[in-house]
Amino acid sequence: MENISGTGLEHNYQHEKRRFAASTIILMAAAVTSVILACSIGRIEIPFSVMLKSLASGFGLIHDETLDPIHRAIIFDIRLSRVCLSAMVGLALAVSGAAFQGILRNPLADPFTIGVSAGGAFGAALIIFLGLGSKTSLGLGIIPLAALVGALSALAAVITLARVDGILRRDTMVLAGIVVATFLGALVSLLKSLDEESVASIVFWVMGSFQGRGWSHAIFAFPYLILGFILVVTYSREIDLMSLGDFPARHLGVDTNRARAMVLIGASLLTAAAVSVSGVIGFVGLVAPHLVRMTIGPNHSRLFILSGLLGMIVMIWSDVAARIILPEGEELPVGVITALIGGPFFCVLLKGAKTGTGFD
Repeated sequence: MENISGTGLEHNYQHEKRRFAASTIILMAAAVTSVILACSIGRIEIPFSVMLKSLASGFGLIHDETLDPIHRAIIFDIRLSRVCLSAMVGLALAVSGAAFQGILRNPLADPFTIGVSAGGAFGAALIIFLGLGSKTSLGLGIIPLAALVGALSALAAVITLARVDGILRRDTMVLAGIVVATFLGALVSLLKSLDEESVASIVFWVMGSFQGRGWSHAIFAFPYLILGFILVVTYSREIDLMSLGDFPARHLGVDTNRARAMVLIGASLLTAAAVSVSGVIGFVGLVAPHLVRMTIGPNHSRLFILSGLLGMIVMIWSDVAARIILPEGEELPVGVITALIGGPFFCVLLKGAKTGTGFD
């Protein structure tokens, strides 16, 4: 019986490895294809072959004097930078959502639940309200820096409120996040009501957009994204063990208080990096991890990788839709697209998938 059981476990383990490898290859191929195709879509029609030459020229792979410098600038400096930034934001939101759901053991946890997105929104709204939106810092507007500070400040407030007798509890963490998010949301509404001239700018930023973003924004967010990703992946085993409960995890050698704090910091850095350059974008951090979890299970080291890849793909195409769906060159906030797609989809997901989420 022991040999039969051992053989069965080994078979399941190998099957899961093959499924993870196949899923990774498929999503990576889809992500690369999405980047290339997204660069070919825009208001100005550019032949596909010219688009490929422009990309190669931008990376220094070829030197073609017949290539129109305007086409190269459109493809490499405008479209590719925006596509790369949207991919980064999609990865950051999806991985942070998976981390929040895992560490709080709450299937509805995401950057909004914990108050980090609301902090970023308030930081940006305050700068717009004060008329400092045109100021620059670190080579780009001051709004991204203010959003980053606001997001991390919100996390600090949530952690402070959630500590009970020096212990960071997951149940009080969710409540503290809701309180902080509600309070900051009220402050954003207050700023809008005090200055009607800034309402449009605040609303457009809060709803999320990549309009006017470029390489400087990607460079600004990249270090925080990398640091946050390393933190959550480093503690992926601890998150798996803590899914059994804090008491069993402590018996298995996990410092639950430290692990929860470090994962929250890592996930918040990911969220702050995304919010600082794109504004508030919803549902990606909620839906992507659920889809992946239903496919490969709750193993978080795998979940983070596949969720990040799926988040990249979703965000790339959401941004493409946001910039071409309206006539006359107008753009929709990308947060509107993700909400229109993610809201109904998540309702169907909750209705049809009562098991297999990893939180039963």
